[in-house]
Amino acid sequence: GSAAPFTIRGLAAILGDIDSGEALFVQEPDTQLEPASLTKIMTLYLVYEALANGDLKLDTRLPVSEKAWRMGGSKTFVRVNDQVRVEDLIRGIAVQSGNDACLVVAEFLAGSEAGFAEMRNSKAQDLGMTGTHFSNPTGMPDPDHYTTARDMFILASAIIQNYPQYSHFVKEKQYTFNGIRQYNRNRLLWRDPSITGLKTGHT
Repeated sequence: GSAAPFTIRGLAAILGDIDSGEALFVQEPDTQLEPASLTKIMTLYLVYEALANGDLKLDTRLPVSEKAWRMGGSKTFVRVNDQVRVEDLIRGIAVQSGNDACLVVAEFLAGSEAGFAEMRNSKAQDLGMTGTHFSNPTGMPDPDHYTTARDMFILASAIIQNYPQYSHFVKEKQYTFNGIRQYNRNRLLWRDPSITGLKTGHT
């Protein structure tokens, strides 16, 4: 193919149409990179799948383990043995990018962080994400944790098309839990009402 009409400052990028699945612009689309918090899109995907299957309900309460409570990075919850509603956990992941909320969900859905990594990798294979391997639910840096721009496009398309009934969570600009107001890390939501959100990541 001919050279791309322009390049962007990022290492890798993809612009595509989710209805047709066609990529309109690509830059290093198959280079394996750390997804950082974009990992959490898969965490949300598996929560939405459990909700759609009836394995979870939005008002199901899940326990916060000591391991989840001790998680580094972005935080949502405060106390060990709290029972937190799934809806609050989703908001913790979708709005505030809470690492602790991810671990609470991972431990419930798969029994452990390692079990959840297996769940995520098998789902990635099902969706055709051939350049991806997950080792944790949050996106903490790990040489065994990587994805590609193309695979993220596949995943983003799948979550939007398969679970539109939950798409409002990632559009929320803020939410309050335990009296603490958290703002969405995706600043694009303030810039343009047509932005539907999904996830930002930081590394």
